Amino acid sequence: MVLSSPVRLWLLPNAALLTALSVWGIVRYPHLPSRIPQHIGTDGVDAWTNRSIGSAFVLVFVHIGVTVLLTACAELTLRVTPSAELPDSVPPFGNGLVRSSLNRPRTRASALWTARALLALNACVGMSFLIGCAVLWRSAPEREVSGWLFIAMIAPILAGTALTVASAVRDRRAPAH
Repeated sequence: MVLSSPVRLWLLPNAALLTALSVWGIVRYPHLPSRIPQHIGTDGVDAWTNRSIGSAFVLVFVHIGVTVLLTACAELTLRVTPSAELPDSVPPFGNGLVRSSLNRPRTRASALWTARALLALNACVGMSFLIGCAVLWRSAPEREVSGWLFIAMIAPILAGTALTVASAVRDRRAPAH
C-alpha cells in the first residue's frame, strides 16, 4: 500500500518515536538484570520474567502493531468516498451489499481531520509506551514504582482518544456540502 501524503507526513513523529524506543532498548538491553518486570499492578511490580528479546521489547512490538493498525485505518479513512460525494439517487442497499453512509466522513476535509487524529492517537500511545519502557528497562529489579505511573501512562492515551472522538463529533455536526 502506498501511503498518501497526509499519512506519510503525520506518520513521521510515530516513526521517530519507534526509532527512539528501538535504539534506547537496544542500548539498554545488555545492562538489564536477568529478571525484568512482567506486570505492574497497583502495589508495584507483581510479576517478573526472565530477560529475553520478547519480554524486554514487548512494548516496542505492541507499538509497532498499533502503528500498523492505526496507519491502515488513517489511510483507509482517506480512501473512502465521503458521504457528501455520494449520489443521492443510489439506494442504501446496492448489489446485495449494505452500503452505509452512516460511518463515512462527510467531506474530504473531515476525513483528513480523522486520519490526522488517528495518527496523533498513535503518537500518544507511543508516549505512554515510552513511559512504560522507562520502568521496564530499569537497571535494578525494584518492586516499587511511582504512584504516578498509571496516570502518566494513561494520560497520553486519554488525550489522543479525546482528540479522535472530538474529530468524529466535529464531523457529525458539520453540514454536508
